[in-house]
Amino acid sequence: MLEINNELWDWLSLEWFSYSTLRAFDWTYPLVLYALPAVPLLFLLKSVLRRNSRVKLDMALFAGRTRWQWSSLLRFVPRVVYMLFVMLVLVALARPQRVNEQVELSSAGIDIVLVLDVSGSMELQDFKPNRLEAAKDVALNFLDGRVQDRIGMVVFAGDAYSLAPLTTDYALLRESINSIGFKMIPNDGTAIGSALAVAINRMRDSEAKSKVIILISDGENTAGNLDPELAAQLAYAYDIKLYTIGIGKDGMVPYLDEDGKTIFVETQMDESSLRQIARIGAGKFFRADSKDALQQVFRNINKMEKTEVLEKRFRDTQDYYQVYLKWALLLLIIWMLLKNTFLSNVLED
Repeated sequence: MLEINNELWDWLSLEWFSYSTLRAFDWTYPLVLYALPAVPLLFLLKSVLRRNSRVKLDMALFAGRTRWQWSSLLRFVPRVVYMLFVMLVLVALARPQRVNEQVELSSAGIDIVLVLDVSGSMELQDFKPNRLEAAKDVALNFLDGRVQDRIGMVVFAGDAYSLAPLTTDYALLRESINSIGFKMIPNDGTAIGSALAVAINRMRDSEAKSKVIILISDGENTAGNLDPELAAQLAYAYDIKLYTIGIGKDGMVPYLDEDGKTIFVETQMDESSLRQIARIGAGKFFRADSKDALQQVFRNINKMEKTEVLEKRFRDTQDYYQVYLKWALLLLIIWMLLKNTFLSNVLED
């Protein structure tokens, strides 16, 4: 009962007139608020016109100067109260509201496994600061905008390991990608076939409407026991689409040796293997010779494998014009009472 009474008399709080409260409202008819400054001006104009048109009666005054008394201001109280009443009616007409809008995003979702090369050649610095860090940054950006898509992570060098299972926990994925570094796989090399096998094993039982593997590497297969083309055929059999990205420039590329000195090494990518893998896996091959080009590649893949996102909006609107109407009615009652006192005369207006 106490709570009901509190809610019943909440409108009497002066907090309703604070700047923060009024600013927090959404106004259905905000143009009405522009009339508020005109209200005191109209009352002032009315007073001036009435003073000039009112019939004056000459009266005999006592000799000497009369002293001004503050009580003479009381005659303006009814006018001020009525003016505030009109202004509150305008505030109510502007219809203050608070809107609580919730957006629910949903989608069927697709399964994506990122397969990243962490071999020693990824330390080359034709990308800043190096190929691996550039690939990590772009992979992190790829997570943005994904809704309900399960994404997994596989890393490989001479061996291949699953770093993160298929999941929608993008915070976990970001931590996993940030943890990737050189020497995390002791056996150096480029086991592309093994890496694809690990990714396929993660996705073979998936019931997603679309299954995708994105392979990022800078070299040809030099390790592992499984031929990459055979792995691509397995992917095709499980209805998994393969996108391959060849990362790196051809020619002389800077490299930081163990002593911290920058030396230049000559590189030449053999694209034929990556192209063949993508063709067998019903995907596409991309070549990225800069970080911007790599970002563009991921944007292209993102468009081709974008999930249709359904958006539902729930809008809860609560009106507060009643609060200001109650205050207006209260002031109207006060004005009527004042007009029947010595301060004024109700018949005067």
